[in-house]
Amino acid sequence: MAPNSKTCTGAQFAAECKTAAQAAPFINASFKTYGITSAGEAAALISLMAFESGDFKFNTNHFPGRPGQGTRNMQMPPFNLEYAKSIPALKDGLAKAGTDVKKVLELLTSKGEYDFGSAAWFMKNKCKKEVRDGLKKGTTEAWKMYITECIGTTATEERQAGWEKAAKAMGVPGH
Repeated sequence: MAPNSKTCTGAQFAAECKTAAQAAPFINASFKTYGITSAGEAAALISLMAFESGDFKFNTNHFPGRPGQGTRNMQMPPFNLEYAKSIPALKDGLAKAGTDVKKVLELLTSKGEYDFGSAAWFMKNKCKKEVRDGLKKGTTEAWKMYITECIGTTATEERQAGWEKAAKAMGVPGH
């Protein structure tokens, strides 16, 4: 699914890099925490995280370098703050961080469970039921709706290739 995630050797942002083997437990835990139960939803989330983080090589937006944008799905700062507020263990850290978007992001990227959990949190809390229901069926059209309507970006060929790889690896019917 994320062919360049086997190693962190030579990673430009080595301190942020995680291999697929390191990422998997956090991703699986996030699926349990946020109720991701279908292979289609899982494939959409994994393909998004792999794409946005360069196969898990970074968790902070370096290109173009938007302050406060990050976690493995490159979530925007307002969503990072909302996500962080949903995690009781971050209450004290958030009180210290205030509205500093970089400090909020540092809280979220400080632990794998938060860093890799943001994509599933976003799907559960920000995506319409119709999008999630479509992903449960595993269709490419549903994935395109997820990318355009929920994530709010363009369903490019490169993104779709990642979805197809993830869908096939996850056993999504028809892939």
